[in-house]
Amino acid sequence: MAASSEKRFLALLRRLPPEQLEHLVDYVEFLSQRHGLPEETPEPIHTPRPREETVVQAIRRLCMSYPMIDRSVLFNETSILMAQHTMEGRAALEIIDELELLFRRHYQVLVEPHKDVGGE
Repeated sequence: MAASSEKRFLALLRRLPPEQLEHLVDYVEFLSQRHGLPEETPEPIHTPRPREETVVQAIRRLCMSYPMIDRSVLFNETSILMAQHTMEGRAALEIIDELELLFRRHYQVLVEPHKDVGGE
């Protein structure tokens, strides 16, 4: 939502009487269920990082740890890191560290909108 729209929405929201506010919340819940929006983004399934792990194994582990992230969103960035490892010889440990940061960053993008709604 654009910042100006969000400000206008919040200003209107604050002026609603409590019973109207409850109706609005009910309606928003109805819309979220109708459109299949998840209530909350699930927590990652943390799988311990093995001592010896290949880049491919790390990608598989991280995809299993973060099933809520659409793989197509990660494809370009993971492909670039994989190419740097296989074609440029970057160390697997470096690449895996970057992959873990990449997955965490994408997870945070999913979680942040839910934090805003709950924090108001």
